[in-house]
Amino acid sequence: MEARAPYGALTAVKIPDKDSIMAYKVALYPGDGVGPEVIAEARRVLEALPASFEFTLFDWNSSLYASTGRCAPRDYLDRLMPFDAILLGALGDASKAPDHIAVEPLLSMRKGFDQYVNIRPTFLYDGVDCPLKNIAPGQIDMVVIRENTEGEYTDLGGRHYVGTPHEAAMQVNYFTRMGTERIIRYAFETARKRERRHLTSITKSNALKYSMVFWDSVLADVAKDYPDVTCAPMLVDAAAMNFVRSPGMFDVVVCSNLFGDILTDIAAIIVGGMGFAGSANINPTRRYPSMFEPVHGSAPDIAGTGKANPIAAILSAAMMCEFLGEVELAGRVRNAVRANLAGGRVRTPDRGGHDSTSAVGNDIIKKLQG
Repeated sequence: MEARAPYGALTAVKIPDKDSIMAYKVALYPGDGVGPEVIAEARRVLEALPASFEFTLFDWNSSLYASTGRCAPRDYLDRLMPFDAILLGALGDASKAPDHIAVEPLLSMRKGFDQYVNIRPTFLYDGVDCPLKNIAPGQIDMVVIRENTEGEYTDLGGRHYVGTPHEAAMQVNYFTRMGTERIIRYAFETARKRERRHLTSITKSNALKYSMVFWDSVLADVAKDYPDVTCAPMLVDAAAMNFVRSPGMFDVVVCSNLFGDILTDIAAIIVGGMGFAGSANINPTRRYPSMFEPVHGSAPDIAGTGKANPIAAILSAAMMCEFLGEVELAGRVRNAVRANLAGGRVRTPDRGGHDSTSAVGNDIIKKLQG
């Protein structure tokens, strides 16, 4: 069975004329920890495809902090701007730089390039152990559409009276009608392209009477344009419970920045772990480059040991292919991953195996070319 794309809206906008493109220009940003290892395997998979990719490597990571006070050069957005896509590994190494500084380039790329759509598919593959009882392969098949540029992850706020008994901190949630409507509309478009055509909107409107009630009102307005899609609201605490108790009830899920960040970690765990969680950060207008990354962190404790699971990075590369218009090639990559997982013979330690990161990459490439 072909591994279909679980996020139909990736190619909902017009693809640039492929005849005018000599090669897809891809920025490789491996980052910290295991990032370089998993991105190396994603690159090898892409190079095994009958498509032309022009890779440029940017060796920016937390080791720069000691000498520069930054983890990327000041002009990194300008330097990434000309690319068709960015393939990111992972950011963060607390032994070298504070986490909030290490991840700053990631958040700045999302906002600076207006990558307002974060797509995180969740699919239970054959050959992957599910921690839930009585769940068969394919019975968990959802995609979370997360708002990626505003909401809870803004720079609005601050700390006041620092060092005094009156010290206070304030973090402002910021929701605009434009930002809320466009992510909800994107989620409806995604649901419309899937078989079940069902959308769940996650809020906390019983407690957050301004931001989340506003979200609900925008949802109601947009839903009128999609009578063919069923839509149901759900509170975030109930969603966290139901992701574990009854994950099959979900198809497309739309949520704010913070809620999406937390819920997708739960989603990844119920389909085998973070090593299977790819993602896309999309600018649907294509005015700016989009960025693709595995959801897992940098795992500096296993960096350089060859134990990292490269599948999330490879699935992220497949999402990049689809975004670039290479839908058939994206399907081939997913099918090769599916064959590796179903075979179960070549596995990294997180899957109970003893094979290396590169060995898994080799097996996926072999199945891709077979």
